[in-house]
Amino acid sequence: MFLSIATTHRPATDLGFLLHKHPGRLHAFDLTFGKAFVFYPDAGAERCEAALVLDVDPVGLVRGKGQGEGVFDQYVNDRPYAASSFLAVALNQVFRTAMTGICAARQELADSAIALEAVVTPLPMRGGEALLRSLFEPLQWTVTVDEVAAEAPETATGGTRYGQVKLAGTARLSTLLNHLYVLIPVMDDDKHYFVGEDEIEKLLRRGAGWLDQHPVKDLIIDRYLRHQRGLTRAALGRLAPETLEEDREGQPPDASEATLEEPVRLHDERLDAVAAALQASGARTIADLGCGEGKLLQRLVREGWVSKLIGLDPASRALEAAARRLKLHVAGGPPEGRVVLLHGSLTYRDERWSDADAAALVEVIEHLDPDRLPLMERVVFGAARPAVVVVTTPNAEYNALFLGLEPGRLRHPDHRFEWTRAEFHAWADGIERHYGYRAAISGIGREDEARGAPTQMAVFSQ
Repeated sequence: MFLSIATTHRPATDLGFLLHKHPGRLHAFDLTFGKAFVFYPDAGAERCEAALVLDVDPVGLVRGKGQGEGVFDQYVNDRPYAASSFLAVALNQVFRTAMTGICAARQELADSAIALEAVVTPLPMRGGEALLRSLFEPLQWTVTVDEVAAEAPETATGGTRYGQVKLAGTARLSTLLNHLYVLIPVMDDDKHYFVGEDEIEKLLRRGAGWLDQHPVKDLIIDRYLRHQRGLTRAALGRLAPETLEEDREGQPPDASEATLEEPVRLHDERLDAVAAALQASGARTIADLGCGEGKLLQRLVREGWVSKLIGLDPASRALEAAARRLKLHVAGGPPEGRVVLLHGSLTYRDERWSDADAAALVEVIEHLDPDRLPLMERVVFGAARPAVVVVTTPNAEYNALFLGLEPGRLRHPDHRFEWTRAEFHAWADGIERHYGYRAAISGIGREDEARGAPTQMAVFSQ
């Protein structure tokens, strides 16, 4: 796959300063899925062109982790050849500084709109040429499409299957790079990696200044986030809160907990509060019990005060997602042994995490049947007995303030119960009496005078 960027701004060779790549050299980069090369086929004073060529290892893509239904699906596909999220990842790694718009040697030029031309080939045309134009033309790019011959030239929606796409216009180089970074995977509509909440941050950062006003922003966000409804709504809620509120009027009663909590960004506040409580405890080995897809682990792995992290979950698929999120056993991931993921249940004694200084149960206990809570208590507070246990759970009294949640319904269909503040205090009192812990209870999120905060947190210490 091939991407070229050219300018006729004079002197055109200043493009090398903006891209932070010297026109007289061949630049090579090792990526987890292959190699990237940057070179300049044309480097004159009147026109300068930089090319990014990606050489993807097709066997390495599927070795030990094929996603197809069979061997044929894994090895016979367009992933090593068509411009896709692989190219976007390479773009970010190779031209990361240029994407920020920073250029100490030519900052005034980096801040200026200059004549630019970009060519991407072969670009998948999932949605056809009409969709391609609807993505780039509102951003003031002149779009030219030449069909790339393929055995199956028609998509289900009509139009060419692959194209050589040329964009021409006047803009900052960083603007062009960010448009390409977001919209190439959108056009391909088949990201090669796990998409979680951190992907929202990338989208909003790279879409700053243009995405919120784009006429097809809903489609862009939906495709960029691999059609994950909860993530899409979260991104829309942050990008255009008024759109989310309008849509919420027709929201079904069984809306997910994450969707309900989006407007207050409760998820981020909850992880920050738990991380702060764990740090204040002095713990260095931490067990995340019911770790799910590893969101708390991802938050903690960046902290220097953490020596070891242990994630426990009964769902193997969630652990696989956590491993991808944390980049375990891949280049750029945490050192071997710093993060350990365990398949197991917190209602059974497990020596594998019993040496943890602290344990966290973040939005976990409400997923247990009430008659199984005593089993969890005996395992966590009775047998393992970490010095500190942090527990968070919804405050049922706050539910009345969530739009779209009918009276009497729980925030998530898998919740077995949701406690009022009095019920949570009563449960914490029982832990203190039976297991000798002391509980400090607080709220997380914006507090309502009558109903309290949306999340309750108890920090149990010995």
